[in-house]
Amino acid sequence: MVKTYTTLQGDTWDLIAYRTWGSEYLLPLLFEANYKYRTVVIFPGGIVLNIPEVDTSEITDRPEWLNEDDDEFLEDEEL
Repeated sequence: MVKTYTTLQGDTWDLIAYRTWGSEYLLPLLFEANYKYRTVVIFPGGIVLNIPEVDTSEITDRPEWLNEDDDEFLEDEEL
């Protein structure tokens, strides 16, 4: 079954991606699934968008350049 999201006045692509998947970086997937709205920057309320299924278990906000070994170093550093 396809999930949907009904926009609220003022929604943007990145905000919708964040609300549905917890990451604004997935907005290209949302954009592709709703291509007919490609020219919309700020949505009016009441637009029904398709939300594709995405495996979010591998998503992290950790930068690619940061190794797991660096965690100990970061905890010891003072800002």
